[in-house]
Amino acid sequence: MYNWVLWFHVLSFISWFAVLFYLPRLYVYHAEHIDNAGFVEVIKIQEMKLYKYIGVPSMWATVFSGAYLAYEFGFSGNGWIHTKIFFVVLLMAYFFSLDVYRKQFLEDRCMKSGKFFRVYNEVPTLLMLVIVAMVVFKPF
Repeated sequence: MYNWVLWFHVLSFISWFAVLFYLPRLYVYHAEHIDNAGFVEVIKIQEMKLYKYIGVPSMWATVFSGAYLAYEFGFSGNGWIHTKIFFVVLLMAYFFSLDVYRKQFLEDRCMKSGKFFRVYNEVPTLLMLVIVAMVVFKPF
């Protein structure tokens, strides 16, 4: 059972990160083409579908399968897993912040620039580096 859950966890992790990498890129396009009403209407639909139909389910699938794996592996005495969980919580906060921006764009009141979202798009990469390092190297 453990290997199947691990397989599912990796797949859901990949799906979630696809959203974490692509949604801020859509925000770049949205912010930079705000005057193009037809484009904006299409991109609003893409942002909503990407977040709600792929992002939310894959995030929860990642979290619940990861919780199962952590439970099976054991929480105690493993400092690396506590560090990993901390950075996953930061990643979840980042993910929820994407929904805040999505709703602002939906209501035509997001004032962030395309440049801001280009930089903001790097956050999940930095968090992923730490999370994967914790799993591979188990430094503590």
